[in-house]
Order: sequence, then C-alpha cells, then structure tokens
Amino acid sequence: MSDKTEDGASRRDFLKLASVSAPAAIAAAAVGGTAAQADEAPTGETRIQDTAHTRAYLDSARF
Repeated sequence: MSDKTEDGASRRDFLKLASVSAPAAIAAAAVGGTAAQADEAPTGETRIQDTAHTRAYLDSARF
C-alpha cells in the first residue's frame, strides 16, 4: 500500500463508527423515549368534505 499517513479518519474508521452508532442511537431512542399518545378517531362524519378542491378532483377523475 502507500506510506503516507492520513490526518483525518479513514473510510474504514468511518464504517466502524457507523456500524456501532446506528444501533446505539436506536437503543437510546427506545429506552429514553416517552410513550406516544394516539389521537382520538373522529366520531363525526366520515365522508369526504364537499369543497371546490374535492369537486375538481372528482370531476377530473371521471371516465
């Protein structure tokens, strides 16, 4: 190989660090995260809203 030395981190060092840091970040997020709360499902009308935007879409989607 070559005799020159690099001042910064080599590609191999980067790959080693990346392979260790990704699982560590996932583990930290799983352990330190707070529980997410789901939004309540809408109890009202479940149909599409009748707006100018939806009417234009439905008109363009007709065959």
